[in-house]
Amino acid sequence: MLTALRRLSPLRAILVAFTTAVWVGVGLLMLPIAKRGPGGASFLEAFFTATSAICVTGLTTVDTEHYWTPFGQVIIMLLIQVGGFGVMTLATFIGFAVLGKLSLRSKLTAATEAHTAGPGGLGEVLKGIVLASLLIESVTAATLTLRFWVGYPYSLPEAAWRGVFHAVSSFNNAGFALYSDNIMRFVGDPWICLPLAAATILGGLGFPVLLQLKRCGIDVMRWSMNTRLVIVLSPILLLGGWLFIGVLEWSNPGTLGPLSWPDKLLASFFHSVQTRTSGFNSVDIGAMHGATRLGMDVLMFIGGGPAGTAGGIKVTTFAVLFFIIWTELRGDTAVHIFGKRLSRAVHRQAISVALLAVALVVMSTMALLLLTPFTLDVVLFQVVSSFGTVGLSTGITAALDPVSQLVLCFLMYVGRLGPITFASALALTPRRRLFELPKERPIIG
Repeated sequence: MLTALRRLSPLRAILVAFTTAVWVGVGLLMLPIAKRGPGGASFLEAFFTATSAICVTGLTTVDTEHYWTPFGQVIIMLLIQVGGFGVMTLATFIGFAVLGKLSLRSKLTAATEAHTAGPGGLGEVLKGIVLASLLIESVTAATLTLRFWVGYPYSLPEAAWRGVFHAVSSFNNAGFALYSDNIMRFVGDPWICLPLAAATILGGLGFPVLLQLKRCGIDVMRWSMNTRLVIVLSPILLLGGWLFIGVLEWSNPGTLGPLSWPDKLLASFFHSVQTRTSGFNSVDIGAMHGATRLGMDVLMFIGGGPAGTAGGIKVTTFAVLFFIIWTELRGDTAVHIFGKRLSRAVHRQAISVALLAVALVVMSTMALLLLTPFTLDVVLFQVVSSFGTVGLSTGITAALDPVSQLVLCFLMYVGRLGPITFASALALTPRRRLFELPKERPIIG
């Protein structure tokens, strides 16, 4: 068994590690001590919750506040933390901290999961990832704890627990909350909504961007293309989503309509942030206009920055596809971004990720339409939310049949690993082609 594991490629090792983490979570959540009331959780309840937590999604079939005991909630928080770090990244960091050295295979596997250039200097990268996560989570937890303690009827220990849980959930873009209504009761509280939004944004930028910002600061000339794309496109999507949701939902009596205009601005901004793959909600998603949810589908599908806690196809993939189209419209021969020529291998990878993601969303949507009585817009929203590891829902998750819930689990799993990583890990061992076939061009368009 161990020999077989050592022979796994880095991609397959990551797939096995995530699968193992899910099953460990299932086992812990099925313990009677993890569930309130007599007996333990059913297999499907534990499996769905563990998958959602390790894939940092936030979809739930049971009430996190009332169904799980404090022990079960701690397990969920730990699964979120492990899933946010990356299973192999965390394991490699622990091994490095204990042993002071790593095998080459461990370095390659962790480098693959963390999307670093290679195993060189991996120890410093892992240290930076852990420190950045703990720092942001600690600041967020302290802010939330103070607010829960001062502004609400919680003792300091209870406020601290809620602050820590929601800080971990927000930075890791999970969207799990210790309230039955998620955070709808705090819709007008900026001291709750803004720290959650800030942690979500920072987690959604991706660890490579956070580490480069730490090293280079605002020296834009030293930024990589990846950092520039994420830093430029993320505010555009956030502001665009804020305007889009605010305008369409401003007078909706089921969402923003009854709120004061400052609360409307806060709630629309908060939901623009959450569609970047976190999944907290401060208004009823099911009461939103269908057009609003369709726009949110687009934002959830794009997701956040790569190699972080966000899901979706990633903003860099979206940007590359945009520049490929722009290049074709201009009639240029090469794609240029920020004064650099884009490798043709990146063209193929971006197109592959997008097409695989679209195919997965379409097939899953059709499956759920056949299995459930819900309408297309509701099902599509649920599917995209699962694939983008967002966790926003119109409230149908618990009402789905077991097969449909397993489809969502598969979507969360593939969405967290990434379509390319998942497909490559399952593919046969690649063979190097020793010859090239003659070229020929079909008619396009």
